[in-house]
Amino acid sequence: QVQLVESGGGLVQPGGSLRLSCAASGTTFRFYLMGWYRQAPGKQRELVASITSGGTTDYADSVKGRFTISRDNAKNAVYLQMNSLKPEDTAVYYCNAKFGNSHIYWGQGTQVTVSS
Repeated sequence: QVQLVESGGGLVQPGGSLRLSCAASGTTFRFYLMGWYRQAPGKQRELVASITSGGTTDYADSVKGRFTISRDNAKNAVYLQMNSLKPEDTAVYYCNAKFGNSHIYWGQGTQVTVSS
């Protein structure tokens, strides 16, 4: 069982930055594929970025060059650095942990609002 708690969301002006954090419980964190998803009102949840246990990263085209995902296995944490934020980045951001097809966990979400 893995519990995930996100933090770091908030209101930011276009062009600004935010850093999301996700704290995970459990001793097997380092084996999990970690991801950040987001869901805007009226839209489906989408994958923003992911990072494997070995540190390989992947990004949605819409955030490439602006967002950076990282993880610290010693702290059981994963981060999402978001730069050059746009109004269309406004969404609830969710942390996700996955190990195989039967061990999938979600955080409660953190709101990110980009507006002037």
